[in-house]
Amino acid sequence: MTELLTVSGLRAGYAGTTVLDGVDFSVPAGAVVTLLGRNGVGKTTFVHTVMGMLSPYSGSIRVGGRELAGAAAHIVARHGVAIVPQGRRVFAPLTVEENLRIAQRGSNRGHWTVSRVYELMPRLAERRGNHGDQLSGGEQQMLAIGRALLRNPRLLLLDEPSDGLAPAVIDQIAVVLERLREEGIATVLVEQDLRLAFRLADEVAVMQKGRIVHRSTTAEFRQDRERAHALLGVG
Repeated sequence: MTELLTVSGLRAGYAGTTVLDGVDFSVPAGAVVTLLGRNGVGKTTFVHTVMGMLSPYSGSIRVGGRELAGAAAHIVARHGVAIVPQGRRVFAPLTVEENLRIAQRGSNRGHWTVSRVYELMPRLAERRGNHGDQLSGGEQQMLAIGRALLRNPRLLLLDEPSDGLAPAVIDQIAVVLERLREEGIATVLVEQDLRLAFRLADEVAVMQKGRIVHRSTTAEFRQDRERAHALLGVG
């Protein structure tokens, strides 16, 4: 398969410290790759660096063959990358409709519109007049996903979409994300909920100490309980 995202030798961190120490990573077009690892190994730093929210020290980030390492977030977004950040970060004083309309301004041309977001997630349509701080955690997560889709991305970065959500709500989010997989949107899924990660992902990558130390299909990873326990402490 053609690689949509190709990351090579990526080094990044904060205030001179190194968090990512030579990351090599790729996502084929249309595939979902889950990035697993214990807390503090650099997963969120990785997606922030790919998105242009953090400048790397060195290395390459190519999207569709175009070098974007060090580019500002709005430039990265223009080339078809969108992020659903951990913690949702919806605009609390604005309504659902206003959050979505703002996200749509200056977005890439494509078939994702506010109406189509409402079709995908009818609960948002029901709550369109409610402010961000009047939504449940699951509704805020749906809104964050909807905002990202309005950028009409070809690569979606999902950082802990299950964070703080009840199991029944996680199942609702999973159904939405399965629909996006059917749409062919390539995805990097950072996730601690292994049930959700395995349900969605074609491949598993494991990060330790700022490096990718394992890559396999999801089926292969699930069958190797010994390796899963060694890498993640589970299984």
